Amino acid sequence: MKRLLPLGIVLVATCCMLAFGQEVWAAAAKTITLPEDPTKAYITLGILVVAAVMFFTEVVPLPVTALLVPVALSLTKVITSKAAFSYFGDPTVVLFMAMFIVGEATFVTGFADKVGALAVRFSKGSQLKLIIYTMIAIGLLSTMLSNTGTTVVAVPMVLGMCLKAKIAPGRVLMPVAFASSLGGTATLVGTPPNGIVNGVINGMLEADPTLALRPFGFFEFGLIGIPLLIAGLVYYAVFGYRLLPDKKLDDDIDGLDSGKQRREHKMWHSIVVFCFVVFMMASELMPLTTAAVLGACLMIITGCMSMREAFRSVDWTTIFLFAGMLSMSTAMDKSGAAAIVASAVVKMVNNPWMLMFVCCALTAIITNFMSNTATAALMAPLAMPIAMASGISPLPIIMGIAMSASCCFLTPIATPPNTIVLGPGRYSFSDYIRAGWPLQLLCLVLCVLLIPMIWPFHP
Repeated sequence: MKRLLPLGIVLVATCCMLAFGQEVWAAAAKTITLPEDPTKAYITLGILVVAAVMFFTEVVPLPVTALLVPVALSLTKVITSKAAFSYFGDPTVVLFMAMFIVGEATFVTGFADKVGALAVRFSKGSQLKLIIYTMIAIGLLSTMLSNTGTTVVAVPMVLGMCLKAKIAPGRVLMPVAFASSLGGTATLVGTPPNGIVNGVINGMLEADPTLALRPFGFFEFGLIGIPLLIAGLVYYAVFGYRLLPDKKLDDDIDGLDSGKQRREHKMWHSIVVFCFVVFMMASELMPLTTAAVLGACLMIITGCMSMREAFRSVDWTTIFLFAGMLSMSTAMDKSGAAAIVASAVVKMVNNPWMLMFVCCALTAIITNFMSNTATAALMAPLAMPIAMASGISPLPIIMGIAMSASCCFLTPIATPPNTIVLGPGRYSFSDYIRAGWPLQLLCLVLCVLLIPMIWPFHP
C-alpha cells in the first residue's frame, strides 16, 4: 500500500478540489464526443485498473503484465486482435530496438568507456555532480532535439560513465530521463504535446479567424519550460537524489568492462556510426527510426559487433512494456474511456484557477498511463472551448495541458524517455513512484502558479 500512497495523494487531492464545482457547463458537452454505448469504455478502465495493480505489486513480471493487456483488450473485443498487437511494429518500438544495438556497439568497442572516463574526470568522481552535470547536458540538448532521440543516444554514454565511476546506472538514468522530458518542454519541437496544442489553436483559428487567439511562438514554451527544468535540477541536487534506487552495480554492466576490450580496434568505426546517427536525428535529414536502424545495421556491417551480440543487446522488458501499453492508449481513445473521465472531471469546474488545477492534474494522471501525445490531443480540444465560454483566455489552460503532458514521472510508460531507461536502469514500477512523485507535485504546483502569471486569464 505504501507504494500506492503518492499516486493516491494526487487522486484524492483532485477529487477534493472537484467538490468546489457548482455547475455543469453546457459548453463541455460541445467539446467532446462521448460514446453512445459506454460498455467498452468501462471494460477498458477496468483492465487499466487491474494492470496498474499488477504493475505496482509486480505479482508477475512487468513484460507479462504488458502482454496481458492487449490479450485482454482483444478477448473483450474492445479493439481487434490485429490492432491490439500491431504496436510491436510501431516505429518507436523499432527505434528502441535499434538504439539498444547501437548503444551496445559503443561498449564492445570501448567508445562508451572513453566518454565515461571523461565525464568522471570532469565530475571528480562525485556521484551527485555526475547526476547534475548529466541532467544539465541532456536537458539542454532536448530543448532543441526530440526528447526521445536525446535519451536513446544518451543512455549508452551514461552507462559508460556509471561503469567507469562504479556507480549503479539506476542512480543516474532516471534523472536523465526526467531531465530530457523537462528540457523538451522549452521549445515547440522538444516534445510532441507542444506541437499538438499549437495545432489545436491553429485548427480553431482556421475554423473561426475572428477568435482572439494566437499560436505559441517557437521559444515561448521556454517561459515556463526553463523554470520547470531548473526546478528539476534543484530538486535532484538538494533532495531527489536520496530517493533514487540504491542498487549495486549490475553484473551485466560490470561484465562489459572485459567484453568490450575485444574490439577496441573498431572504436573509430563505432564513433563514426554513432555520430552519423546523432547528426541525422538532430538535423532531421532522416526520421529517428530510419537513422537508428541504419546505424544498427552499420555497426554490424563494420564489424563493431556480431549478430549474436546485437540480438542479445535488446532489452525485451522495455520492448514488451512499451508495445503492450500502446494498445491501452488506443483503447482509451477508441472506446471513449479517456473522454468519459476527462469530460466528467473538467466540466464540473467553473473557477479559472480551479480549471487550471484540474486540467493540469488530470492531464498528468492520464498521461502516466496513456501516450502523452494522445493525452494532449484529448485534453486541449476539451478544455479550450470551456475556457472561452467562461470568458477567460484559453492560452494558460492550453499551456498547462502541454506542460503537464510532458511532466509525468510516476510510471515507466508515461513517456518514451521513462520507458527507455527502465531496462538499463534495472528499475521496478515502484521506483518511478518513489523517485518521481515529489517532482510530479512540484511541477503541478509550478504550472498552476506560474503559467497564469505569464499568460493571464484576463489579458
